[in-house]
Amino acid sequence: MRIVFLIFLSLFFISSSYSSELNLFTSRHYPSDLILFKKFEEKTGIKVNVINAKSKVLEKRLLDEGSKSKGDVLFLADAGALYSAEEKKLFAKYNESKSLKLVPMSLKNEYWVGITKRARIIFYNPNLVDYSEIKNISYEDLSSAKWRKSIAIRQSNNIYNQSLVASIIEHRGEDFTKKWLKKLVKNFSRIPQGNDRAQILSVAAGESKLAIANTYYYALMLSGKKGEDQKKAAQKVQPIFPNQNDRGTHINISGAGILRFSPNKKNAQKFIEFLLTEDAQTKLCNSSFEFPIIENVPTNKLINNIKDFKEDIDIDVSTYGKRQAQAFKLMKKAGWN
Repeated sequence: MRIVFLIFLSLFFISSSYSSELNLFTSRHYPSDLILFKKFEEKTGIKVNVINAKSKVLEKRLLDEGSKSKGDVLFLADAGALYSAEEKKLFAKYNESKSLKLVPMSLKNEYWVGITKRARIIFYNPNLVDYSEIKNISYEDLSSAKWRKSIAIRQSNNIYNQSLVASIIEHRGEDFTKKWLKKLVKNFSRIPQGNDRAQILSVAAGESKLAIANTYYYALMLSGKKGEDQKKAAQKVQPIFPNQNDRGTHINISGAGILRFSPNKKNAQKFIEFLLTEDAQTKLCNSSFEFPIIENVPTNKLINNIKDFKEDIDIDVSTYGKRQAQAFKLMKKAGWN
């Protein structure tokens, strides 16, 4: 009887320990995220174990582990990556609590929810381009012969570019996008290379007139966290938000979902709800320079002057994932390396 009691007691403590933890799989790479996760631990008593890697690596691990996986939450930095995980049936449906209902419908679905957002915009060199030439620019205008050999952009395998092109397909159709891409590629100022900051550096140096990059990289450079040279470079360029006269500027998200085989689904739900509180949203966006997903949350002072713009919310961000393979194929066919 004593042995049975000890086994029961042992199982009880294992179960108790198990239910007070959370295994977070994340592709985000901000040290400040870890500080926020500590806040969640302090508030709830739930320990957060962080597994950090690129989205495809995390996806493969979860698929390999299958029903034996101990993962609870998957937190990824692109709607296309979230869609890929959803297609592979890695997510469970979440309960739409009061906080989750605050997220706009176009930035979530029944399996995952947007946590932060960013815009993929145009940066220009005011010494080379007059504001009057660019103030009403659209993504479609980037294929104009006016911008021949002028645009710095990343390679076609970059998921942010694939999501942007996917949105063009959704809005304008495949035939239009094919023609647009062929002309766009002719406007590249150099062979696509480097990260988003490298595109901004190219414009600051006068090598390119325009660059395509995410908003938070610009703010990161302005902050000085990447060195004085990059800060000075960012100060030489100006941001412009495309398509303000029609559908609005392309936005993307970081988002999270509860994993299908999560052993701690209640903890996972609590964690996602925590990320959508005003305090967590403020901390996330203040350190990553992203835009909050919830309205009326303060942003970092470095993006205060660019936070008010018309967003493209006519299509769900999940569309990017549905169209990404198609987008990549068209990009390669157009000669985008």
